[in-house]
Amino acid sequence: MNQKELKELIEFLIEKDIAEFELERGDVKVRIKRAGEHTLLHSQNEARFFAVPSAPASPVQVGAVPTAPPTPPPAAPAVPAPEEGLHSVKSPIVGTFYEAPSPGAPPFVKVGDTVELGQVLCIVEAMKLLNEIESDVAGEIVKKLANNGQPIEYGQELFVVRPKK
Repeated sequence: MNQKELKELIEFLIEKDIAEFELERGDVKVRIKRAGEHTLLHSQNEARFFAVPSAPASPVQVGAVPTAPPTPPPAAPAVPAPEEGLHSVKSPIVGTFYEAPSPGAPPFVKVGDTVELGQVLCIVEAMKLLNEIESDVAGEIVKKLANNGQPIEYGQELFVVRPKK
């Protein structure tokens, strides 16, 4: 790709308002990325193509009074420290989490339910075997951390329980 072709490509991308573009032709790779008024040209020996249209610019109104730049969104509230004394029920196996014994059936437990030691909380399917996961503490379900049908890992927290005193 020669300099004239690159210039035509850049002009085309500006005209079509494309913010990012990658082209691979043989052993030549060209990547163009626009950020505002800046244009970045990058060339390597790889082969890919990627184009992303840029966000539309807001139109300028004649006679409009400029305003202050937008303020950044407020910072997310600090994550509260985990409450002391809570117990996590973790998955003993890798598999798929199911909150109910069958599709359409009510879940074994919901947030706010009181559970007893050994009560079934969910099922984890592994290799076509349905494994009932039981509560290893009596108390109240504070939080459910997995979604129905979600793949889960060994040791992943499934429920948070506030033990009985």
